[in-house]
Amino acid sequence: MAYIKAFYYFCRHKFREKMKQVRQVLAALFFAALFLPSCNNGKTYAEYREDELNAIDSWIASHDYDIISEREFYAQDTMTTDNQFVLFEESGVYMNIVEKGKGESVLPDGSYSILSRYYEIAMQDRGDMFSLGDTLTGNMKLYNYPLYIVDSSWSLPMYMLHPEEYKVTISGDSYSAAFSASYIMYAVYETTSVPSGWLLPLKYIKPSRTSSSTDVARVRLIVPHAEGTYDASQAVYPCYYEITYNLGK
Repeated sequence: MAYIKAFYYFCRHKFREKMKQVRQVLAALFFAALFLPSCNNGKTYAEYREDELNAIDSWIASHDYDIISEREFYAQDTMTTDNQFVLFEESGVYMNIVEKGKGESVLPDGSYSILSRYYEIAMQDRGDMFSLGDTLTGNMKLYNYPLYIVDSSWSLPMYMLHPEEYKVTISGDSYSAAFSASYIMYAVYETTSVPSGWLLPLKYIKPSRTSSSTDVARVRLIVPHAEGTYDASQAVYPCYYEITYNLGK
């Protein structure tokens, strides 16, 4: 098994190096915007935003999604069909509910521990940062991991074994959250802040405490930069997610 371990550590090293490159690019963009506001060699925010919207439209077209309005969504009792996404105009987030969950209702006001498994996919090509379709982060579908061997002396990396855990506070229409046990999101993005796009589904799904992969609340999301991770908000790029929501203790 030594060669498998060696390959894992090589991959982990390459992953960290890739994220270092991404952060260097983000830093360069930040300082360019800060100190060279009159320079026309780089793209403006408006141009990056236009690229983002084009990337979202292209993704939707290539996957043949059926986009519905919020009015249609409410008329369907806040459910979506298999390939149907509702667009929330205010945030720009698109959501498909795969499984609403087995809880009695949506979560009322209060504080809750939420456990999530997810994967995060790049929706556009950004040169040295990432390519269209790249998996940026994630901890879902572990048994498809190519190096996983049951009952071996080698195990999956820690960030793949555990879900992301965060505390959500709900007060009326206000939802806030911070990671309390993050195995990959904090390691990659260096913040405990939960992307606001992750919280929007909690207004419509019914999480419960379950070990069933079919009963757990599950959604698919298209999240624009303003509702995404810190890096996405800084570099102006959208991400596609599949996320599960399970109640913690």
